[in-house]
Amino acid sequence: MKATSVADVGRARREGKLAVFYLYQNTVQFGRELVRVDLFHRLGLRSCQLTYNDRNDAGVGCAEAGGLTTFGRELIDRMNARRMLVDLSHANMQTMAEAIAASKAPVIVSHTACLAVHPHRRNTTDANLRALADRGGVVGVCQMRPFLTAKKSDNLHAYFDHVLHAIKLAGVEHVCIGSDRDHRVIRLSPEYLAELKREEGSQVLDSELPYFIDELNGPRRMEVVADGLAKRGLKARDVERVLGGNLFRLYRDVIG
Repeated sequence: MKATSVADVGRARREGKLAVFYLYQNTVQFGRELVRVDLFHRLGLRSCQLTYNDRNDAGVGCAEAGGLTTFGRELIDRMNARRMLVDLSHANMQTMAEAIAASKAPVIVSHTACLAVHPHRRNTTDANLRALADRGGVVGVCQMRPFLTAKKSDNLHAYFDHVLHAIKLAGVEHVCIGSDRDHRVIRLSPEYLAELKREEGSQVLDSELPYFIDELNGPRRMEVVADGLAKRGLKARDVERVLGGNLFRLYRDVIG
């Protein structure tokens, strides 16, 4: 069911449904018209990435250099006023840092990993992890294998290395699961590879495949994550925070 507030999460559970919050991975649909933020909010949009990989009117993605624009600051102000969650995934580190500072409300980096653990242009610096947490935000650690490790097998440990590093830097109250994967069991068949390249185009590099970690490739992966976090020493309460409690708190505080 379409969700526009955290109250809808409880309603969906009672009705045996999933609550889905609408998100865009860019702000290009707003053009340079701030009034469109109001329009999309009325239609149900509750979270929006400031940029994708490239430059837009609001700021600069991870593929280019530059920072938050004047229009980007105005856009963040309008999103704050409409209680729309600002997502900084795919932004470069300058844009991310400037947007964290500019937002009056906590923000999210919904799917990333830790640059200090593994170098990748989509990963986040320690400085930005600290800044995000200092202002009440949340970081989601993704499950995209190329962001986590160069190892193509026997690599589950790398995922937990990133989660624990994020917890060390940001605090356990500011880390969540940002898988960036669906819950299928994915097999690298010719049909799947053709589908992937058709959808993602030039972003798909054969050298980066597989995108998944074997143990996290399927519908029971959250059980693997919960067990792994417990084995790494997290208390049950903190495992629950990472698995969803922190994200629920952020949505409650920002979206309402």
